[in-house]
Amino acid sequence: MEGQEVLRPVHPWAWWCWAIGTGLAVSGTTNPLLLALIAMAVIVVVIIRRTAAPWARSVRAYLLLSLFVIGMRVFFQIVIGGSGGETVLFTLPEVPLPDWAAGIRLGGTVTAEALSYTLYDALRLAVMLLCIGAANALANPRQALKSVPAALYEASVAVVIALTVAPQLIESALRVRRARRLRGDPVRGLRALGRIALPVLGDAIERSMALAAGMEARGFARTRGLAAPGALPLMVGSVLLAVFGAFLLLSTPYWAAATVALILGMAGTGWGLRRAGSNLRVTSHRPHPWSWRSTGVALAGVGAAAIILTLGWLESSYESVFPTTDPLVWPELTMPMLLAAAFCLAPLALTVPPQFRPVGDSRADTRVRTLRAAAALPDAR
Repeated sequence: MEGQEVLRPVHPWAWWCWAIGTGLAVSGTTNPLLLALIAMAVIVVVIIRRTAAPWARSVRAYLLLSLFVIGMRVFFQIVIGGSGGETVLFTLPEVPLPDWAAGIRLGGTVTAEALSYTLYDALRLAVMLLCIGAANALANPRQALKSVPAALYEASVAVVIALTVAPQLIESALRVRRARRLRGDPVRGLRALGRIALPVLGDAIERSMALAAGMEARGFARTRGLAAPGALPLMVGSVLLAVFGAFLLLSTPYWAAATVALILGMAGTGWGLRRAGSNLRVTSHRPHPWSWRSTGVALAGVGAAAIILTLGWLESSYESVFPTTDPLVWPELTMPMLLAAAFCLAPLALTVPPQFRPVGDSRADTRVRTLRAAAALPDAR
């Protein structure tokens, strides 16, 4: 199209693979310097590559949630945590507790070793939450759920309609706020919440129901045929085996048996889904192809996870991946860690900016669309 560059976006499941791989890399270390580098890489990728869609604004909520997790963990460590370590930072008044509450303390000494251990662990959990928020901000949920196997197609369409309520709430709130501003309503802050709550909720539900009606009219989620017999027991057994393998991998030293169980469970689940959907015929509208850029984005997350998990298994690099806090030492960064952080930043080189503004899209056109939207909304006063 003249005046507008048309480029195909990355597949949404590629963003999820990158985010999950980055989250696995984060789960395999407590090095605060490495965690800070990965967090900055994730934030930079989200800021530069997110679209203007309503779900792309959810990363701010995940960032606030991550900061809240860190603050709460540190707070509870100071108030009711243990006092291991010799470097005393300060001492709080200690509240005596009865004998039945042995092992629990309120107040007392706060050491640098105990506080550092809690901060490292809280930072790891916060960055993992940030990775999930990045996937929600970068991946289009409708496109992602359209690419699920045929056996889960009907459920995926229902999930699409349910997921559209939250983004529509954000978009409806912005539309109602613009409409109130154009109508000259002076009420702001919490006092305006009661006036706009019903219009926002009603507009969001109405738009979601319109999406559901449109999808039903176009034949989405219509399936023909019956699932292959025996597919459901195969999938249930495979999922249980995969969960058991993940439990062994995370909780026991039997990593060889855990890896075998996890691989067999995942392979059985995939085979069961494929077998269940082999006899089904579903409609599809504009399927999203998997490009080489999507492969690169997915492999970037896998590469970061592979590097960090391998460093954690090696005895020579274990102390750099999990720095000790008793005695308290300054964490160090190695070249493999920097390479893992570079893998987390690789989607910037493999993707293109998602927003391309047409030549005729001026501020005057935006004001006209805003006025039309304000006239179409119900009165919020």
